[in-house]
Amino acid sequence: MDNTSKATQPTQTPPFAVGIIESVKPPAEGEGKYWCKYTIVQGTNTITGYRQGGVKAVKKAVGEIVADMNQRRMGKRGRVHLTPSAKPKANAAAK
Repeated sequence: MDNTSKATQPTQTPPFAVGIIESVKPPAEGEGKYWCKYTIVQGTNTITGYRQGGVKAVKKAVGEIVADMNQRRMGKRGRVHLTPSAKPKANAAAK
């Protein structure tokens, strides 16, 4: 018999996901021929952005962004900066 209930468990926010990616006209200040509008969704939250490139290239780039964002949600990736401790000096009194 399971004594845990959903009410006692902390609720987690859903992970980020790639939303809609569509070709758009280049912005007035933008250079290049191909531009896309993309969305990144997380539950009811939406991030909208524009990126230069074709749909396939933008889909790949946004997928990498989403993967990084989800990885950051889980905490630090284990980057540890280890510094060696100083070696104890030999006792000069011991002869």
